[in-house]
Amino acid sequence: MSKLQSVFQHKSNNVLNVYCTAGYPNLDSTIPIMQALEANGVDIIELGMPYSDPLADGPVIQASGSQALANGMTIAKLFEQLKTFTPPLGDVGGWRGAALILMGYMNPVLQYGFERFCADAAAVGVDGLILPDLPEYEFETEYGAIIKKYGLDFIFLVTPETSEERVRKLDALSSGFLYAVSSSSTTGNEKDFGAVEKYLQRLQSLQLKNPILVGFGIKDKATFDAACKYANGAIIGTAYIKALDGAADVALATKNFLESVLL
Repeated sequence: MSKLQSVFQHKSNNVLNVYCTAGYPNLDSTIPIMQALEANGVDIIELGMPYSDPLADGPVIQASGSQALANGMTIAKLFEQLKTFTPPLGDVGGWRGAALILMGYMNPVLQYGFERFCADAAAVGVDGLILPDLPEYEFETEYGAIIKKYGLDFIFLVTPETSEERVRKLDALSSGFLYAVSSSSTTGNEKDFGAVEKYLQRLQSLQLKNPILVGFGIKDKATFDAACKYANGAIIGTAYIKALDGAADVALATKNFLESVLL
């Protein structure tokens, strides 16, 4: 059983995935932020690998990525940092409570070397990958086998415009969970949750094999609770990046933000 499967086996509802950008707000912020997320009840840590041309990211996350790149963050540096990740919490049969996934784009991963990337990611405890610009055909014919070889889960994204046939195909190819983008826009935009609920109800009715996490526009307790009504959980990114902006103490900022969402 993978770490992500274990997360959903132990907690089928209200699963919280929080996105943070590696190397933001400072180059050495990555591990303290991960430890704070772990300590304050996050189920999945989604660590963004900064890239100069992030297609799906809104202005807040783009700015955090630009800052991280200016700070000197690279994939190699991130793997060095992850070797030192020793969370304060743990669970029976595992060395940490939260699952860890990397989110990024193919260009820097290919520059690093795709198989080398998967091998190094698995070696430092990464559980899964989100690469939004990896097409399903290339996944099926080339990269999926490498990802599986190193025991990593891979998460595809679907949107309200994705056809039922394609949703089922991407669900079949995904492992860990299916990422339900709440609307066809970039991260951080305001959402009409009435329309989002209808979309999530449609996904729920398909009885897919993977748990569903909804992202884009989840920013506080109200939107988290609304998203979880028809999904297994939700993903928060932009709102958390905003909470870290200018924070003198990232651990305290993380604690305060998560308490506002979970309590």
